[in-house]
Amino acid sequence: MSDANGWVNGHSGEALGVFGRIDAWVFDLDNTLYPRHSNLFKQVDAKIRDYVQRLLSLGPVEAQKLQKDYYRRYGTTLRGLMVEHGIEPDHFMEYVHDIDHSPVLPNPRLATAIETLPGRKYILTNGSRAHAEKVAARLGITDHFDDIFDVVAADLLPKPNREMYDRFIAATGVEPKTAAMFEDLSRNLVVPSSLGMLTTLVVPVGTREVFHEDWEMEGRDAPHVRFLTDDLGTFLEKVLTAIA
Repeated sequence: MSDANGWVNGHSGEALGVFGRIDAWVFDLDNTLYPRHSNLFKQVDAKIRDYVQRLLSLGPVEAQKLQKDYYRRYGTTLRGLMVEHGIEPDHFMEYVHDIDHSPVLPNPRLATAIETLPGRKYILTNGSRAHAEKVAARLGITDHFDDIFDVVAADLLPKPNREMYDRFIAATGVEPKTAAMFEDLSRNLVVPSSLGMLTTLVVPVGTREVFHEDWEMEGRDAPHVRFLTDDLGTFLEKVLTAIA
């Protein structure tokens, strides 16, 4: 890595010019558009664990273990609960996203960078549209996006499932070969990369304590990760300079 806001896998500053072909910018929401250290998703995570504990009459340790197992195997705990226990999703989605969004602070620098990006911009999230709208409002970026595509719009088939991306592409008309995807989990970039998207992994550098599971740290150096940054706003500014 060249600096804390840089890139890996052999890329240099000049390589950012490849973003010049991009006309669609696709952003994950949680821990991508806002920094993981804000701990907003920690609230969601705690409510998911509580939901699993109450639903299945488990102790907190057992509930957390099952929650993380479903998250890893199915993409979201919700999908695991639907497949394994046949739950209806509406109450789950409403319950786990009923959180305090105030830890997400306005980010004028990020907002300006996103607004300046040429082409269409989308949020692609495994969460709910209502949650995404609240986060976007807190960040001050609501008006800079063409649409939000949530897990409900994907018929509750979350990333990293191929169906999520296929349905997003069908709904928006995005051409993958001229699209860029920004994510905080490497596994969620496998399909976008295979489709031809330019991929960027947004992960805090050198801060293992923010990760809940070892597998979340996997894949930073994988071929499907083209760029790596720990500061999305700064990275987008560098991209804009490179393609100006």
